[in-house]
Formats: sequence, structure tokens, C-alpha cells
Amino acid sequence: MAVSSIAHYDWPEDWPDLLPFLLKLINDQTNINGVHGALRCLALLSGDLDDTVVPKLVPVLFPCLHTIVSSPQIYDKPLRTKALSIVYSCTSMLGVMTGVYKTETSNLMMPMLKPWMDQFSTILEHPVQSEDPDDWSIRMEVLKCLNQFVQNFPSLTETEFKVVVGPLWQTFVSSLRVYELSSVEGADDPYEGRYDSDGAEKSLESFVIQLFEFLLTIVGSRRLAKVVANNLRELVYYTIAFLQITEQQVHTWSLDANQYVADEDDTTYSCRVSVSCMCDASGRSVPVGSEFESALLLEEVVSSCGLEGIEAIIDAAQKRFNESQQGKVAGSAVWWRIREATIFALASLSEQLLEAEVSGMTRISLRDLLERLIAEDIGTGVDEYPFLHARLFSSVAKFYSVISHGVLEHFLYAAIKAIGMDVPPPVKVGACRALFQLLPGANKEILQPHLMGLFSSLTDLLNQASDETLHLVLETLQAAIKTGHEASAVIEPIISPIILNTWASHVSDPFISIDAVEVLEAIKNATGCVRPLVSRILPYIGPVLNNPQQQPDGLVAGSLDLNSPSDVVKVVYDVCFDPVIRIVLQSDDYGEMQNATECLAAIIAGGKQEMLAWGGDSGYTMRSLLDVASRLLDPDMESSGSLFVGTYILQLILHLPSQMAPHIRDLVAALVRRLQSCQITGLRSSLLLIFARLVHMSAPNVEQFIDLLVTVPAKDYDNSFVYVMSEWAKQQGEIQGAYQIKVTTTALALLLSTRHVELAKINVQGHLVKTNAGITTRSKAKSTPDQWTVMPLPAKILALLADVLIEIQEQVAIGNDEDSDWEEIQAEDVETDQDLVISSGATSFGRPTYEQLEAMAKVFDENQEDGDEDDLLSGADPLNEINLANYLADFFVKFSHSDGQLFDHLCQSLTLAQQNAIQMILNRLGCLVREKMQESGSTWGTPVALLWWELPM
Repeated sequence: MAVSSIAHYDWPEDWPDLLPFLLKLINDQTNINGVHGALRCLALLSGDLDDTVVPKLVPVLFPCLHTIVSSPQIYDKPLRTKALSIVYSCTSMLGVMTGVYKTETSNLMMPMLKPWMDQFSTILEHPVQSEDPDDWSIRMEVLKCLNQFVQNFPSLTETEFKVVVGPLWQTFVSSLRVYELSSVEGADDPYEGRYDSDGAEKSLESFVIQLFEFLLTIVGSRRLAKVVANNLRELVYYTIAFLQITEQQVHTWSLDANQYVADEDDTTYSCRVSVSCMCDASGRSVPVGSEFESALLLEEVVSSCGLEGIEAIIDAAQKRFNESQQGKVAGSAVWWRIREATIFALASLSEQLLEAEVSGMTRISLRDLLERLIAEDIGTGVDEYPFLHARLFSSVAKFYSVISHGVLEHFLYAAIKAIGMDVPPPVKVGACRALFQLLPGANKEILQPHLMGLFSSLTDLLNQASDETLHLVLETLQAAIKTGHEASAVIEPIISPIILNTWASHVSDPFISIDAVEVLEAIKNATGCVRPLVSRILPYIGPVLNNPQQQPDGLVAGSLDLNSPSDVVKVVYDVCFDPVIRIVLQSDDYGEMQNATECLAAIIAGGKQEMLAWGGDSGYTMRSLLDVASRLLDPDMESSGSLFVGTYILQLILHLPSQMAPHIRDLVAALVRRLQSCQITGLRSSLLLIFARLVHMSAPNVEQFIDLLVTVPAKDYDNSFVYVMSEWAKQQGEIQGAYQIKVTTTALALLLSTRHVELAKINVQGHLVKTNAGITTRSKAKSTPDQWTVMPLPAKILALLADVLIEIQEQVAIGNDEDSDWEEIQAEDVETDQDLVISSGATSFGRPTYEQLEAMAKVFDENQEDGDEDDLLSGADPLNEINLANYLADFFVKFSHSDGQLFDHLCQSLTLAQQNAIQMILNRLGCLVREKMQESGSTWGTPVALLWWELPM
């Protein structure tokens, strides 16, 4: 340690004699202690070697290390293992260097590769020994070195790899029996948790994991996959056996069901994980941490070998099932383990197997195998083999789409029955997972007789559930409520209080509290449940909101989040309005303020004008609402507290327009001040959305709204209009959500349509100036920030509108075939002359079909639907019905024909892509206009706008 610590700073520059001294020690076979000390010192140094040292060190050091590794009669296994660890470290650094010095590193390794591969073969060719951790350790280092050789020097290794194939297979096959005896059938691994003097783990499981990492590298290698191709079925067959539950897991999980749930959902690295695809509670693949692999072995078999890999897995699963059946008949006590492992393997690859089964590509029927599993095991021996039944429930449900209806109904009934039976907890866990997946698509008529019993069983389970299992039970209960819509009304008085208590006691846990709220939401949506549910919620929430300072952390914010059903707004208003107002005005908790703001927005959206009369004093109600707006727009408030002010104010101006009209000037001034102090992009976007909505509300007198903005001062700017448009021009590209993009984009078009004199006075941020300065580091970014051109506001607005057109056209192109007419036209567009000549009668583009224009009109809505984060906004505002593609096409046609000279002038400031996008639209519409003229007998003297409105858009 002392020598290596000094060498870290002084070697090799200030201590050139160190390496020759260590090499002399290593080569002295009469001084084993010296060899040992020198190797340990080099092993410590090897982690710090860089690309200047390794190329000089390897030619001298590797022959010495090879001598040690190949001399078992002189040096013991721990010493040889240490030598291999140095080989591994040096080879890893050489691998890093191959990116730049590929030829040099290959030339360096070429003469040494064969001796090392021969030596690796010698170490691996003997069967793995049980209770010999030193043997496991040296094999593990060999596998690590091989992994580096294969990954870093694939072309060199390929020619020599055949020498290790047989020994590697011997190690793989023989290690299985050792693993079964030690871990699967044995109570525990006696060497688990043991480490050598340098801290390296010596357990059997760590060796097996390394073995599978190397196999994973081979299967994923284009060059080496052919090595295992002839033995693919055997590889999968043996691999499944490594998936068996160990005796230690059985012992732990039998004593603690919570640990079972936690381990099932955990992505902790283990042997069982390393040979399969880890799945979470919802059945989604979860990436598992490992330094060397990006996927796991069985998944890699399918990925690399395709249909052959899938058939190998199904074939191996059938063989393992038959073997387990034979063991069961013979009275074996462990027959169920290999069957559970088989099901685990199939479930890990459910998506790939289902795809192959549905397409009919495989010769072997997955459906037949699954139905045999269900018929053989479901409903019998639950107490004797709980982990088999738990796996059967949770895994087979993933394959419901290929299982026959009769078998599936039997399986579903067995899961419902298991929830209510006195069976081991893991079985209930598996049954819950099965029901969560199967209930949404189940036949409701067949389910109806069993629903009340299921509700009762799940309610009992909820009372017994721990924190680990609560999430799963709540998810299952939610699925059951949604399935048994009508029956939920009967059980609501029983379920709702329990869910409310669950929510209250776990309000600080975001996952469980959200699950509880979603269950209440499902109850609310069930027929006849909303009023009794609200009658239970409000008496609980009222005292919480009236005394927020006396509540536990998170309870007030959680209560406001819970209090969101709009069906009975008047009842909610009576209990919550005043306390929620007080929370916004007095609270310093930003979470409480955010939820209170959303709550008030929901009340306004549901109550509209009638809400003002609910409290008896409409003036007081309106003043309270304005006070809330004033605090949320306070420029000194932290941006997080104001996060949802945009949604709130939009509800005010949408539903209380006459009451808000006298306050518009003050509102604009407050919005500008808040915008100037805002630190959060999302909040800035929401404030600009309010300005955009005010533009729409001022139509057809948009000029008057511009005049108003001009008269409102803004710090460091001539007026608010200059500031708002400067920010808007920069921020428009960051605005997200279909509704938000529609409102802001169309508002920009309205502003440009006014030709207001103030527009031309403003210059805003234009295009990013691209530089050839190479890679931009953080320090360079600080010293030379991005440079932007400056352009007139009208040209910038036109550019932003063109950008939306480009996005829509790209989405249409993605949705069409690669050789579609649309893409051919786009290709022609790109080749057009850069000098844009805008004319609706131009014919330089291909003739489009009506379907193409219709696709463009629809694509924006279809592609943006999932991005709309605010149902309150999109549901209440008629602007959400705008077809943006149609709107922009209409705008460009009208603008180009009403003021062609200005239009052409502005287009000169656009990029070529923006110009092409606009010209494409105008020329397509020109084609359709000419068709209409021919049909109607019109001439070019007919106003284009009149013909435009007749187009079938």
C-alpha cells in the first residue's frame, strides 16, 4: 500500500526504477513472498495506468504474468488469480485506446493472444469443483479477461476463440450442478459474503454472474454468435435451470411476504436476474445494472438469433416442463422449482414470444404449452408449492391474448378465489398481479357473480396489507372497481372509508397516496357513486383546510389534490372555497399553493358564472378570486408558488369575462411583472399563453389590445408590447401541449394580420448563428454564449408559423410510406430555387391529392393529443377545436393575396426550409383552386379567397 501510494504520484517519471524492481521480484521463483508482494503492488497500480504507460508495460509485464499463471505447480490459485487481475486491468486500458490507436493496440496484442487463450483453455477445461472458492475466483478472472479480449479485439480473438469453446462449455455445464447443490438445494452458500484479502468477493454466485456476462457477450457478438448457434437449444436449456429459486430465497420469503414483494420488484443484480429479463410489477422490462451488459442472456438470445432463438426457448421450456412432470410423478420434493423457473423464463420474454405466436412464425405452439401449465397446476397444491402458484398467476396473465377463452376464464376464477382463500401471501400477491392484468379485458357478464366476493376479499386484504403490498392491492382494487362499474355502488360505503384512511395515513408517500386517489377516482366514475363519495370526502377535508397549520406535513396539499371532482362543484364550493382561498393568500408551502390554485381553477371551470352567487355575496367572491390572482402574480414570489397561475387566470377570463374586463389593464401589468421575474420555463410559457388568449378575446379588434399593451410600461423596455413580443418570439418554440401551441400560434397569426404599425418597430431574436469553433465546453459556453441574428418582429412571426408547418409536414411524412407521393413532393421542394417566388398559381410542385392535404390537416391533433397536460383548458375553450393545419393554410392564402408585396418581403428573411414549407402549402392549394375553377367554370378573376372557402378541408 505504501509503495503503490507513492508510485501513484511519482511513477514512472520520478521513480523509473520501480517497474524493473517489481519485475525482478515477480521472476524470482525462490521468493514467493516477493512475488506475492510485487503482484499486489502492481494490481493496485494497474487501476491507475494510462495510455502512455500501458503500451510500454504490456510487452514486458505480460510474459512474466503468463509464467505465473501457467505454473500451478509453483504458484497457488490466489497468486495466479492476482496475476490475471493485472492482465484484465491492462487489457481494459488497451480497449479504451483502440478507439484512437486500433492498429497499434492490435499489433501489441497479436503475438500474446494465442498463449493467453491456450492458458485460459487449460484453466476452464476441468469441471467446476464444489466448495472450492479459489477455483471459482481464478475462473472468474479468466472470464473477465476473455470478456475484454472479445470486446476489444474481436477480429484477433475470433481466430483463436475455438480453443476455449469446449472448456468454456465444460465450465458452464459443470457449474450448474455445483450451483444447484450449493444454492438451489442447499440451505445457503457457505462461502457467500466471503472476500479475499483485497476485498474481492469469493462467492459461487459472483462467479456464475461473471460466467453469464461472458456468455452474453458471445451471444451478442456478430463474429462469435455462430460459435453457440449449433448449441443454442442446449444453452437455453441449461440457462433455465439457473433461474430456479434458491433455498435461501424460499426460507426468507416464507417468513416475510413483504420481502418477497420487494425482491420481485427489485432490480438488484443476482444470478437469477443475470440470465433473464427482470420485470417490474406491471410486467415491463427493467434495465438491470451491470458494467458489461446492456441486455440479459435469454433476451439477447432472442434479439441476436431471432426466430431460431424463440423456438429454442419454447423447446427448452417444454423439455423442462416434461422433466418437472416426471419429477412430480416420481415424488421429488423439488420438482416445482424447475417448473417455476421455466414460467419465469417465458414471462421474461412475453412480448417477443407473443409477437412470434400471433404472427404464426414458430413451429412450436406457445399456447399449447401455457394451457398445459394452467391445466396441470392451477388450483391444486397451493399450500405446498406457493411460489410456483405465485409465479403461475403473475406470469401466465401476460399471455392472456393467446390463451383460449375457456382456459382464461378458469384461470381468472382461480385468481379471484385465491384472493379470498387462506393461502400463503405470495399466492395472493401473484393473484393480485394476474387480476390487475386480466380484469380490464374480462367478460363482465361472467365476472358479475364473483365481483362482490372479490370486493370483499380485496377490502380484507387492504386492511392486512403492509407498505410493500399496499400498492399492489390498491392497483388491483382500482381494476376491479372499473370492471364492476354497477356493482361498485353497493360496495362504496365499505371501500371508500378504508381508502380515505389509507390515503390519510400515507399522504406523505407519493406512490401510495396517488394510488389511493386513483381508486377514489374510479369509485367516483362508477354509476351512482359520486355523491355518496363526495359526502364522505368533504367532512374529512373541511377541518384539514380550515386548520392547515395543525396538520401533518403533506396533508393539506394532499387534501387539495384529492378534492377535485367537478360533478358536484356546488357542494365542494360550500366546504372548500373559503379555506382554499386562505391557503393561497397565507401559505408559504409551495406544494399547498400549487394544489390550492388547481383546486380553485377546477371550481371556476365547474361553477362558471353561477359560482358568484353561491356564497351570497358575489362581490366578495370576485374580490377573493382577484386577491388570489394578485398574490400568485406577485413578482417577488418564488416561481414554484405561481406554477399553476396560468391555468387559474385562464379560467377567470374564459368563464368570468365580463367581471374580468374592467381589470384587464391591471392584469396585463401584473402578468408583465411576473413574467420578468419568472425563473421557470413552464411558468413563462403559461403566462405567454394568457397573453395569447387575450389576443383572441380582443378579436376582431386586436389592434386595440396592441394599443393597450403599448401604454403599459415594462422595466428596461419601451413598453409592455415590446417586452412581451420579445419574450414570446424567444419562447414560442419551447411551448408544449396541443392546446397551448394552437392558441399561441393562431394568436401570432392574428397579430401579424393586423399590420399594426408597432409590429414593424420591434426587432427580436432571429436565427442561431452557427460557428465552426469545435466542441462547446462549459467554460467556452460561458465566455462565448450563443449568438443570434436580429430580425423584424413580423418576419419572426412568419418564421414561427412556418416552423409549425414544417413540424406538421414532417409528421405527415413519417406517417406515410417511404416512397409516397408526399415524400417525393417534399424531395422536389428541397431542390427548388432558393429565391422564393410566392404565388398561389405557381405550378412548380407535384399535384397533390385531397387525402394528402387532409392528412396534413389532421396530423397535428393526432400527434399532439398525448402532450396536452391541461384537461381544464382544452375542455373549456372552443379554441381547442381549431384545426391548426387548416388555420395556417387559410392564413397564408389570405395574407399572400391581400398584401403580396409585404408577404414576399417578409419571406426573404426566412430560411430555405421555412420558405419551402410555405410555398408547398400555397402551391397545393393552388392546384385545388384550379380544380374548383374548372368544375365551376370560374376564371382567375374570381377572388381566390372565395374559391378557398369551397375547398373540402
